Amino acid sequence: MQMEFADNKLLPALFGERDQFIGRIERELGVSMMSRGNRLVIAGPQERAEIARSTLASLYERLERGLEVDAGTVDAALRMARHEETTGADRSPEIRTRKRQISARSPGQAAYIKALRDHELVFGLGPAGTGKTYLAVAMAVDLLMTGKIERIVLSRPAVEAGERLGFLPGDLKEKVDPYLRPLYDALHDMLPGDQVAKRLASGEIEIAPLAFMRGRTLANAFVILDEAQNTTPVQMKMFLTRLGENARMAVTGDLSQVDLPVGASSGLSDAIDTLDGVEGVAMVTFTAADVVRHPLVARIVKAYDARQHNRRKVVSKAAPAAEPKS
Repeated sequence: MQMEFADNKLLPALFGERDQFIGRIERELGVSMMSRGNRLVIAGPQERAEIARSTLASLYERLERGLEVDAGTVDAALRMARHEETTGADRSPEIRTRKRQISARSPGQAAYIKALRDHELVFGLGPAGTGKTYLAVAMAVDLLMTGKIERIVLSRPAVEAGERLGFLPGDLKEKVDPYLRPLYDALHDMLPGDQVAKRLASGEIEIAPLAFMRGRTLANAFVILDEAQNTTPVQMKMFLTRLGENARMAVTGDLSQVDLPVGASSGLSDAIDTLDGVEGVAMVTFTAADVVRHPLVARIVKAYDARQHNRRKVVSKAAPAAEPKS
């Protein structure tokens, strides 16, 4: 299989320093590649060679648009090319913000972006590092910049489920800011700092602990609840019923990291059971395969999942059999 590139100047960035990106693709797919001028020959099984071609075409397109390519981008392009080759799926939609253009970096992210575009209420479920909150904030900023909503409301349970803030020093803002910091960080990735400050001051963007949602109706807004596994069922119902006209909600959480007191029910788990199949609600579950942080994070998530699975098997075997009815 042969590829030809129109702009030779982009090839050093496409191939990577000392052809490290080419080598990365070769190792992952078991193909070999040889370049000459603006042409690249890919040798190997047809299906794998096609995945390599699709990966390189995607990366080259990024470079043409002035976007960077790094090792993480190469891994993401490989994941998506494999997914598209095996499922026949179209390339996922992108999210555009003031500072960056964001593409799906895994099949789970592609499904999540589509769900955020198409549904009023989306649950993003799964481990850390999968982009659940980051992509929800990006979509909210996209809709705000294009005038489809008038404001963004970002919320988290502040301290576990009870939001016990009194022991912390400082005023209310100083008490809750540490718990809301990931939301601030995501905003600064999407918008220039002066824009974030201006919109926070005007109320176009609001970041508040979950307790502040009670009694409100949120219309013409994109509302995000992060770390939702640490809500109670009462809090979750309160939050979901804030939805007003022309509003959307994204609820993100990881049920393997519940910080509620032992024996307390998670509002996220309760909502998943209650709302499954309800029209207008989408639920996207991420796995370790969708982790887009350091590769070690994915291996850590898999190790914890495997241990949890083995524990369940042990408990299941140890459970006494039910006595037959007389």
